[in-house]
Amino acid sequence: MIIGIGNVLQKDDGIGVYASSYLAQNYNFDPDVKIVNGGVEGINLFNHFLENDEIVILDSIEVEDTPASIYAIPAKELSGYGLNSGGAHEIGVIQCLDMLELQGYEIPKTMLLGIVPKHITFEINLSETLKDAFEDYIRVILQYLKSQGIETTKNSNSISLEEIISRANDPSGVMI
Repeated sequence: MIIGIGNVLQKDDGIGVYASSYLAQNYNFDPDVKIVNGGVEGINLFNHFLENDEIVILDSIEVEDTPASIYAIPAKELSGYGLNSGGAHEIGVIQCLDMLELQGYEIPKTMLLGIVPKHITFEINLSETLKDAFEDYIRVILQYLKSQGIETTKNSNSISLEEIISRANDPSGVMI
């Protein structure tokens, strides 16, 4: 399962949602691979963690580094990277993993593919810095998936990042 996390109302915080939508619209995956717009659902994603053996989380990650830096962080290390930037979705994802462990469930193999934001502010868009880095972020995601044995093929009818962002502005637009 691939889960895009973030708030599209807060500029760069929405990159995980944009990336998951972009992947769903532009690539074909094996039917066993599900792509979910997790938005700001946080703890409400618990069942996804319970029902899947492998999860990739796409999100912005606030760490002291250059904006657009990309991180791959295994679930076992999530709490040590200061992910809680004040957004409820980070707390909820970590709580999902903690709840699984506390209830005696096996924690799925989980990897966070995060990117450092430039601006977290109230605007539906991405900063130019993250727009410029978006293709690199997608390439890293695809490389990670390939390393896990997940093959993709690009659709012939591609949808641009700008189109994905414009759909977030349109209440009738479909993100995934």
